[in-house]
Amino acid sequence: MKRVEVAAAVIERPDGTFLMASRPEGKVYAGWWEFPGGKVEAGESARHALDRELREELGIAVETAYPWINRAFDYAHARVMLRFFRVTAWQGEPHPHEGQGGLAWTHAAQPDVTPILPANGPILRALQLPLQYAISDAAGLGEAVFLARLTRALESGLRLVQLREKRLDAGQRERLAREVLARCREHGATLMVNSDVVLAERLGVGAHLTSAQLMAGVRPDLPWLAASCHDAGELARAVTLAVDFAVLGPVARTVSHPEAEAMGWARFGDLIRDCPLPVYALGGLGADSLDEARRHGAHGVAMLGAAWRPQS
Repeated sequence: MKRVEVAAAVIERPDGTFLMASRPEGKVYAGWWEFPGGKVEAGESARHALDRELREELGIAVETAYPWINRAFDYAHARVMLRFFRVTAWQGEPHPHEGQGGLAWTHAAQPDVTPILPANGPILRALQLPLQYAISDAAGLGEAVFLARLTRALESGLRLVQLREKRLDAGQRERLAREVLARCREHGATLMVNSDVVLAERLGVGAHLTSAQLMAGVRPDLPWLAASCHDAGELARAVTLAVDFAVLGPVARTVSHPEAEAMGWARFGDLIRDCPLPVYALGGLGADSLDEARRHGAHGVAMLGAAWRPQS
């Protein structure tokens, strides 16, 4: 069967809830819940299809929609390429216009609708990831300063942290990891440990694989798994290994890796165009780069120095 292109919408409110729709009676999977959207017609872009389908299905006019994950899935009745958009602004109040069984605002971590179409499981997991991913810099700032700034960032809403301290020995790294983990748990944030899978397993946290580990390893059994990628081959390996998310860069030149050639936004967007994983943009970026990153398909931005600048 030919693969059918489908535009799908994650319509999300500021409180983190998003809209799902129950499929109409008489259709395949009737009564199952899905993200709103529909087939991309001939000569139509995925974004144009998104706008049309949401107008027809829900009676809303899309104002802001960011391209996001692209996921191929094979049902018994159809082979689809789901092109997801995160819709953050629209006009009108969503109402079922095409016989849907109902609409519901729900949460990714504990969706209160069931059953959900099989293709959407990884999408719900990806929606649990925040838009900013902060990489530690205790070596550059000094441990006391770093921990103080980490606490302030967590109090301000940071929810995803990578401990990346390659200059520390194993004992020092574990001691610092436990300090960071205590602060993360206090604020409901997720901790990822860079490269040290054994330490991540011991602490019961996620691990962030280097590109070398990604290409050589097998998937460890951890709550979350991420990987650093720099090219199409590494992204493909991340998909094969079924990591939860990837980081791709450098997008711009960085102080930490001045020798690395920047790929720029156009190349970044090309590399992740059909990627089924959430991908953070990395390299010379800060929170002010988030909109640009999302317009090129990124899940969000990963930051090192910019994450720990003193707050004004």
